[in-house]
Amino acid sequence: MSKLKKSTVGLMIGALGVVFGDIGTSPLYALTAAFGKLGFHLRIDTTNVYGVISLLIWSVSLIVSIKFIHFIMRADNRGEGGIMALVTKLKESTLAYNYKWYFVIIGIIGVALFYGDSTITPAISVLSAVEGLNIISPHLSSFVIPVTLIILSGLFAIQRFGTGIIGKFFGPIMFMWFVVIGLGGGWQILKHPSVLIALSPWTAIHFFYSQPVLAFVAMGAVVLAITGTEALYADMGHFGKRPISRSWFWVVFPSLLLCYMGEGALMVHNPAAANSPFFLLYPVLLQTPIVILATLATVIASQAVISGAFSLTRQAVQLDFLPKMVINHTSTRETGQIYVPFVNLVLFVIVVLLVVMFGSSTRLADAYGVAVSGTLAIDTILYLVIMHSVWHKRSWKVFLAGLAFLPIDLLFVASTIPKILQGGWVPVLIALILMVLITTWIKGQVVIIRERKALEGPLQKFIDDVNHEKPAISRIPGTAVYIAHHSDLTPMALHATFNDLHELHQEVIIVSVEITDQAHIPEKERAVIDNLGYDDGIIHVSLFYGFHDAIHIPETLKKLSHHYKELDTNLDGASYLISLTRVVLTRRHNLARWRKAIYLLMARNAVSTSDYYKLPIGRTVEMRSLIKL
Repeated sequence: MSKLKKSTVGLMIGALGVVFGDIGTSPLYALTAAFGKLGFHLRIDTTNVYGVISLLIWSVSLIVSIKFIHFIMRADNRGEGGIMALVTKLKESTLAYNYKWYFVIIGIIGVALFYGDSTITPAISVLSAVEGLNIISPHLSSFVIPVTLIILSGLFAIQRFGTGIIGKFFGPIMFMWFVVIGLGGGWQILKHPSVLIALSPWTAIHFFYSQPVLAFVAMGAVVLAITGTEALYADMGHFGKRPISRSWFWVVFPSLLLCYMGEGALMVHNPAAANSPFFLLYPVLLQTPIVILATLATVIASQAVISGAFSLTRQAVQLDFLPKMVINHTSTRETGQIYVPFVNLVLFVIVVLLVVMFGSSTRLADAYGVAVSGTLAIDTILYLVIMHSVWHKRSWKVFLAGLAFLPIDLLFVASTIPKILQGGWVPVLIALILMVLITTWIKGQVVIIRERKALEGPLQKFIDDVNHEKPAISRIPGTAVYIAHHSDLTPMALHATFNDLHELHQEVIIVSVEITDQAHIPEKERAVIDNLGYDDGIIHVSLFYGFHDAIHIPETLKKLSHHYKELDTNLDGASYLISLTRVVLTRRHNLARWRKAIYLLMARNAVSTSDYYKLPIGRTVEMRSLIKL
């Protein structure tokens, strides 16, 4: 096997472990949600079961195999995917500013819904696997909730150590999982081959035509089979489109088809199996190891969603959609492996509450799907806008794409609306809270930036003043690095040392950080250096980072010093000076009072600039000033 082929196979195995965990474990609960005793109470007969299976198969085919893999995954941002990539690509569009902002808000709603999904996935996945204890022995049912909470506690506890080491084992375990579920389903199909009729799209069409109300209700359970689809797109940057698509078509998709059809065949010939069709696919002797394997698979599925929430949070922080927070990098080689303590804690608390409140995977399934369907519909809307305004595709092509995908997405959204009263309000509430926080922070930042600009003044004018008053300014030995909030403005800390202390260091480096719409910025394109028109030891350095890049100013400056003579100075002993602002509330009508209170709370709990930029504690000086909101 050539080196290239070995690399491709490695990426495919890695994709199995990270990308497909969520969608790959949906057979544990999808059909139970439709036919189980706590589900939608659909009558178990050949017409209903085969109709639902056919709906499920063709929904997965159209949404995953066609819409995402063949279309939406083309809308990447330098190889990175996910709803945030769609939002950032909108800035390249020819739309007017107001329209761009409208679609950015729609994207933010999708981001918020993803967080709602992130809380339910670990709860329903692990709980559905541990419920296999009921199949092993009914006496073990009292252990389901405690064991689930123990596993989830361990999962969230190990997040701080990163997934670099255990990630190596995810792929092989998930490969084993897909082989096992395919064999289990295939065995039932061999015994009851009549279920193969579900492969025909006419079975789904006939079911919808003959029983439209039942089919519409069933779509609320079918949507559970496409949970995790967003991960195909969001994790594209880690593995690439080709390994993901090959893993899907060669391993995941065939295994899921076999498993779902096997569950359907089992239920038709044994209606009592509807409460746990997955585990009953296997003989009694194999059920205990299957429960163990399912638990491992759901932990991996949960890990993928948690990691996705960390990644999305970092992107939102770097694009200034959220305040700065502690982001720890758990790998020196992979920038995607991060740990966000605050997000980890919040997710853990909500997941534990969900497990205790709902108590079973079937009840949780009532709350699941609302966030998923909403996110998928928003992906389609943003993709259509990009087709029209970024790629400038002909209107008829955009119309056909919308006609092919949007009605299906809206049907899923409509079918999950009744779930809101049955528990679906949980992800909706979480998304609503996130929406309020994100939009409040964005609006508040607009006001604060405007106030800061008025205080700081133009940088070039400040440099002209410094050179005009040279005799009155003392230049002390050493290097000082001032962190600027804007490339054209003067840091307030620099104002203070000039106006109050009447001194400056011999070497002054003014650093501003720009987060671009690109995922990664190559090191050779990382910096732009400007001497501001004078040879006076004062330079301005613009550092450019992608929204997926790790920000570490001292480390970046040190690397750049090997390429730029202007930075060839004593950076190891440099002092870092930052301008901190304390926001105070006023009666001005620039923001609603309730939003001001929320913004103030977020600002005061944000991580400090020195921590966020990884500045050395012993050589960092913080200067504070007041900003009125």
